[in-house]
Amino acid sequence: MFREMRRKDRQMSEQDTKVVLQKAQFGTLSMVNKENNPYGIPISFAYTDGAIYLHCALAGYKLENIEHNANVCFSAVIDIQLMPQKFSTKFKSVVVFGKISTVSDEEDKRKGFIALVKKYSPDFYDEGMKYIEKAFARTKVLRIEILSMTGKEHE
Repeated sequence: MFREMRRKDRQMSEQDTKVVLQKAQFGTLSMVNKENNPYGIPISFAYTDGAIYLHCALAGYKLENIEHNANVCFSAVIDIQLMPQKFSTKFKSVVVFGKISTVSDEEDKRKGFIALVKKYSPDFYDEGMKYIEKAFARTKVLRIEILSMTGKEHE
């Protein structure tokens, strides 16, 4: 169903690939709209319990696209170091293929919110919990169920 990585010599282990998802500050969510045009957007995210959680407004282009087609591709990169003298770049990256859905279960939605607070505002956890309560009804949480995931590094 999913293609194998061509450069197997650069393929990372599953555990190292998960580390990229845990450490990356932002990722790119790619989807297809109703007209079959691609759309990719940089977005904050949290990886927890084998899934990727995102948040968004209650309406918008992203939601229209995933309502039309729940198949998505998500990518993230860390440890980027340009090597101009070698015409190359060092990096660690991950590419995920999966199904995205709006989280309707309140417990799972809260889990996604908490994962985002822990990742982006760990020193403000209590304040983050209060923020979650205020934003809970006016914010959607999305969850990507990972169907395939590969990591790649170039040293």
